[in-house]
Amino acid sequence: MIPITKPFLPPKEEYEKMISIIWESHWLTNSGPLVERLESELIKELSVSNLLLVVNGTMALQLAIKALCLEGEIITTPFSFVATTSSIVWENNKPVFVDIDADTLNIDASKIEAAITPKTVAIVATHVFGNPCDVVEIEKIAKKHNLKVIYDGAHAFGVKIEGKSIFEFGDISICSTHATKIYHTTEGGFIVTKDKKLLKELRLMINFGFKSAVSFANLGINGKNSEFHAAMGLVNLKYIEENWENRKKISLLYDSILGGSIKKQLWADNASISYAYYPVIFNSEMELEVCIESLLKENIIPRRYFYPLLSESLPYVAQVKLPIAEDVSRRVLCLPLYNELALIEVERIGRIICKAIKDSAVISY
Repeated sequence: MIPITKPFLPPKEEYEKMISIIWESHWLTNSGPLVERLESELIKELSVSNLLLVVNGTMALQLAIKALCLEGEIITTPFSFVATTSSIVWENNKPVFVDIDADTLNIDASKIEAAITPKTVAIVATHVFGNPCDVVEIEKIAKKHNLKVIYDGAHAFGVKIEGKSIFEFGDISICSTHATKIYHTTEGGFIVTKDKKLLKELRLMINFGFKSAVSFANLGINGKNSEFHAAMGLVNLKYIEENWENRKKISLLYDSILGGSIKKQLWADNASISYAYYPVIFNSEMELEVCIESLLKENIIPRRYFYPLLSESLPYVAQVKLPIAEDVSRRVLCLPLYNELALIEVERIGRIICKAIKDSAVISY
């Protein structure tokens, strides 16, 4: 079987050597030395001002909303993982969906202002598949209307715009380091903010709000990550460049095989590419379904990601009609992409898709 993804694992002996430090210290969690070391190394790797490790990306989003004291309507995208919307609802805010751009797949910044009301307090925008949003336009809108901006950069590890980290934009940016991501800590995530005061509050919040052993600073939760997760992150960080190169080779081979027969996501100008996913946009949902059926017959598992839309599938939010997002979501498919995927298998996947596209053309005719 060829799965949609497969977590990268470093050499076992390297991880065992790293976790031997835990046996020596008996420090398993609560901001241990490995967590602090990983935070420091990620700050250097990503060239960001500040960084706080947390238990997962969803918690990072919830903490961001809580730390910014948001209460009201939050403009967001329907084309994202469920955590983007559920975090807004979980923190007792109302998600207001705005349609996406058909090419970039990100929230359409030109449509944001029309969705702003007196109750709007923030924008939560996703860098879809790691592709940077129109951060310049979103910042202009936010300043004009006095709104906070949170970026969901779950897929955007290492992405830069004109040499600047994507996580340096907005009031807060978050990233997931879940096992399926290009860089992972088994489970985990992190928060980035340039505001040192806000970072200090967040650091207290992830430890139940403890100010000291006998006093509390604010409302908190258990959002800490463990030394075992940090150990995995430290070892994996050594291989991130190698993983990017492998994924780039796979992606470029897909490009050469599929050519102009299929539409790709339009990447932001002057931005580095994450190679976190390989999404393709078919001409029709029927063409997509024929391709999926052809791949599954060969035990190859793609993923309709993100489908269905959050604006039409979640029972706890009002459903709205967003024609571009609805159309695109029915035609997007992510192909297998992971570090160990052999190029010969990429060629096979590409040939199956090209044949399926021709077959679907005959069927539609």
